Amino acid sequence: MKRIALLMCLLAVLAAGCGVNKEYVAEQIGASEGRTAAQVATLKDKTDANAAEVERLRTLAGELSTKTDLAINEAKGFENYQIIWSGVINFDFDSWDITATGEQILSEAGVKMEQHPQSLIEIEGHTDGTGSGKYNMMLGEKRANSSKRFLAERFGISLYRMFIISYGKSKPASMPDEREAASKNRRVTLKVWGNP
Repeated sequence: MKRIALLMCLLAVLAAGCGVNKEYVAEQIGASEGRTAAQVATLKDKTDANAAEVERLRTLAGELSTKTDLAINEAKGFENYQIIWSGVINFDFDSWDITATGEQILSEAGVKMEQHPQSLIEIEGHTDGTGSGKYNMMLGEKRANSSKRFLAERFGISLYRMFIISYGKSKPASMPDEREAASKNRRVTLKVWGNP
């Protein structure tokens, strides 16, 4: 009888232990399912956001394609452009102020651009060899920009018709051993492009 009672106690303890294990396992499974559901919800939100971004980019690509087609149609004929006028203006040492002679030459360019409304102008800034390369690149750009500003203010030339570049001291017109080389190199070169 003692044995039966002991066996019954043992079975009761095992049954109680299994119940505790089942409850623990159920809690763990519930917590895991909750975390998984939260992760799935987060991934769904990210997927929805990505789908919206893909659609926005698709729309933007369509708009860009349309604008590109328009630009190509507008640009037709540029391949036939030639230089229809050119000129050079010179500057004083370390200056980007346009002289009276420079104004006359820029005025010629402005008149030519008015006569050819589809024309473009290339404005190249140059310097002499004095100073660092970096400083001369900035000085060449200032000279080109002052020429561009003159044409915009005096002649109302649209900015999209004028292109500037600075070469600094990298493209001298005269070599150092030539007479007045430095003053010849302090310049802006102008080229008006259009249909002849």
